[in-house]
Amino acid sequence: MAILMNINFVMVLAAFVMTGILISGDHVALGQGCQGDLQGLITQCARYVQRVGPQQDPSQACCSVIKSVDIPCVCKFITKEIEAVIDMAKVAHVAASCGKPLAHGMKCGSK
Repeated sequence: MAILMNINFVMVLAAFVMTGILISGDHVALGQGCQGDLQGLITQCARYVQRVGPQQDPSQACCSVIKSVDIPCVCKFITKEIEAVIDMAKVAHVAASCGKPLAHGMKCGSK
């Protein structure tokens, strides 16, 4: 039970870190021309990219958000703190599963 509470705390902390860095109003504003629904990204997709647990295919709701997000732009803002709670291999899997694979050689976070 304590481990589950710690995992939930880390996910909430990651959401706050990402929100604090990326949200402007209801949408992500990441520099020039970089927009998307970060709140939706967190609420619909966080469970599929967290470090703990097995890799899973994302839900349709997650894919709907992914399709509206400028992934290369968002990738520029993934810090080591965010990477401490998300699995970049799972991020790549979710993006590919939703029809927006990361381009070969694209830098996303530290990967």
